[in-house]
Amino acid sequence: MRRRTLLAGITAGLVATSGGSALAAGRRVLHVRPGDSVQAAVDAVTGPGWTIVVHPGTYREVVKIPADKAGLTLRGATRDPRDTVIVYDNANGTPKPDGSGTYGTAGSATFTSAAPGLTVRDLTLANDWLRADHPEITGTQAVAAYVTGDRSHFERVRLLAHQDTLFADTGALDTFDRHYYRDCHIEGDVDFVFGRARAVFDRCRFHTLARDVPFTPKGMVFAPSTARANPYGFLAVRGRITSGAEDGAYKIARPWVPSYETTARPSLVVRDTWIGPGIDAVTPYINMREAYPWQTMRFAEYANSGPGSAVTVPENRPQLTEQEASLHTPRTYLGDWTPYERP
Repeated sequence: MRRRTLLAGITAGLVATSGGSALAAGRRVLHVRPGDSVQAAVDAVTGPGWTIVVHPGTYREVVKIPADKAGLTLRGATRDPRDTVIVYDNANGTPKPDGSGTYGTAGSATFTSAAPGLTVRDLTLANDWLRADHPEITGTQAVAAYVTGDRSHFERVRLLAHQDTLFADTGALDTFDRHYYRDCHIEGDVDFVFGRARAVFDRCRFHTLARDVPFTPKGMVFAPSTARANPYGFLAVRGRITSGAEDGAYKIARPWVPSYETTARPSLVVRDTWIGPGIDAVTPYINMREAYPWQTMRFAEYANSGPGSAVTVPENRPQLTEQEASLHTPRTYLGDWTPYERP
């Protein structure tokens, strides 16, 4: 983006028909078009209530939204998230250009936000780093989006990567940041939805990728790391789990107990969801480390359907009672924040 032009437009309070900015009728809007920079638009935002509209195209850059950009909306200009793509290709083990080490998992993210009250709509966030292109790198986590900040709302967003696609986290170990994802498409292979946020995935599709590896499981959809003090972790409701891999190649989840928070007690409820044959129905959960067996965590299901939901070994698939299920809804997870309510 032509930052000098953009800032001049904001200062003058003019409506721009092309290029950087628009300010009219009380709205504060920045427009980003191919050849511009999404990050430059983020940097130009001052105060809450701004909307950044990203026009169709592919934006190859890293975007970081700091905590002081509260109440920001970032959206694609059309309702089709395929039209607008923000993509980059850093991995955990990618060396930093300044020689100060590697990026690490969180640092590999194409999109990072710590801003409370963030809304993202109608675009694609992707990390297209591939293991096959970098056999010399062992830190293969490559995050599409790393999200902290309370009241983070994603709607009609495609999140694409392989390992660790969406890092749904909190700003500190003792905070219970709330996230809401609606009508999103999230795909990957290993632990591709992970973190310690209190996150609701409403009508989302989770898609597991084909992998040319000789072992199974080929990966896991979820790897929550919920703090023990947090009564709620991940809730997937009214969604679908589909697969590009062979039947039974994937697990629903494994618990992540990080070395920096060994008291974590991961929480995941999958309910009212269609689970395809790509999920191993007999043993849908697995340990990440034997010291923290999944059976001691808070994993449960309710009223799921599809071939991957068949309960053939009951002890391998904990089910909520109807009364227990009434406590696992968007309302109970999100409290006084109600992004799921339509005007």
